[in-house]
Amino acid sequence: METLKSKYGDYVESAVEKYRELLYSQLERADEIKKVKDFTDYKSLDRIIIGVCGGDGIGPTITDAAEHILRRLLAKDVEKGKIEFRRIDGLTIENRVACGKAIPDDVLEQLRQCHVILKGPTTTPHKGDGLPNIESANVMMRKKLDLFANVRPVKVPSEGIDWTFFRENTEGGYAVGSQGVNVNDDLALDFCVTTTEGTERIARLAYEFARKNNKDRVSIVTKANVIKTTDGKFLEICKRIGEEYPEITTDEWFIDIMTAKLVDTKRRRDFRVFILPNLYGDIITDEAAEFQGGVGTAGSANIGKRYAMFEAIHGSAPRMVAEGRAQYADPCSMLRAAAMLLSHIGRQKESDRLTRALDICMFEEKRITVTGRDTGATCREFAEYVEEKL
Repeated sequence: METLKSKYGDYVESAVEKYRELLYSQLERADEIKKVKDFTDYKSLDRIIIGVCGGDGIGPTITDAAEHILRRLLAKDVEKGKIEFRRIDGLTIENRVACGKAIPDDVLEQLRQCHVILKGPTTTPHKGDGLPNIESANVMMRKKLDLFANVRPVKVPSEGIDWTFFRENTEGGYAVGSQGVNVNDDLALDFCVTTTEGTERIARLAYEFARKNNKDRVSIVTKANVIKTTDGKFLEICKRIGEEYPEITTDEWFIDIMTAKLVDTKRRRDFRVFILPNLYGDIITDEAAEFQGGVGTAGSANIGKRYAMFEAIHGSAPRMVAEGRAQYADPCSMLRAAAMLLSHIGRQKESDRLTRALDICMFEEKRITVTGRDTGATCREFAEYVEEKL
């Protein structure tokens, strides 16, 4: 009689070997992230290096607009040598495919020489598009630079919405997203990663933000009722950290009901700060951005202790490029990201100026609008409109 081992043994042993390699790499990573204790103190730096990486698709178009405004706001610091801008090319899909890497080695080295990075969208190959199985450049950058916190604010004052999402950025379902195992033709497995240190640091960053900004509620979002081991660990650690902040109310939600409550006009006004694992944070922040006007309106910060990267939350829109519409791309998400960058490096006054100008142009005056087509303004025209309001 055929046994399970004789029938599936070769498949299982091959998969177990792959799993073993992943376990060793993740255990090593868990040890490594414990070594960096303190955040970069930008006030102590003689010079802050801002890397500008256009990416591909519409990335260069919207990144150029954001860089232009940053250079204007930081002109005095650049003149004094306190700020340096560095252009970093090489994150195009063509270059990454040619190198066979999510981030080419020379590009990664240039990124590591910067303190903060303004990054345009990059194209990620997906099943069926004919491109090699190269990991997302975003995911790789977050891992290589240990950008563990993805911070996305969403505000709609007229609706009482004032949300800040803290998405764990280096673990969860994305940690080894390109390294799943096709056990055989009938079975495929992927992996989800949760570490103690990784969860503690995102939770503490969220609670510290809430305390400093007088936010009275932190909501932990998981699916711990079903994904009991990894999500359960994430939930337990976040709740434990929350006990250190008794003035802040902590509540817990499952991701499915939270997506519903964000559209509940009465309940959604109660939320302030969210902590989420990687996958859930990616999905729900796109939903949240829709209330503000869409993913083209929301910026994103990727924060680590040594490095930080700021980007639009939308993709590279290759269809717009193919249709000759790249010049009509909406720069608002990148401009919001630029405002977050300014705040992060201690230029709060300049950040407030840019944020206020964006609020006027996007929500108050709305003298010109971007539609993504020739029915609206070009990226450059809208950026000039924002500059007028600085």
